[in-house]
Amino acid sequence: MVAQETTVQTSPSRWKKFFREVKAELKKVSWPTKQELISNTGVVFVAVLVIAGLIWAIDAVFAQILHLIIK
Repeated sequence: MVAQETTVQTSPSRWKKFFREVKAELKKVSWPTKQELISNTGVVFVAVLVIAGLIWAIDAVFAQILHLIIK
């Protein structure tokens, strides 16, 4: 069985069509307001801090347990 080699032809008209469709899709996006963006950014920042604190606490506990086992 012989594998056939296929090449994809990319013409400028295909690129134009692609970017036209991307632009059309971006117009359909429901963009957040500035206030929503600030609020959501704050929520993400707080969530990251909480998760980082939890990971730090769990790591500290396991480090102490390991220190007791090794000692």
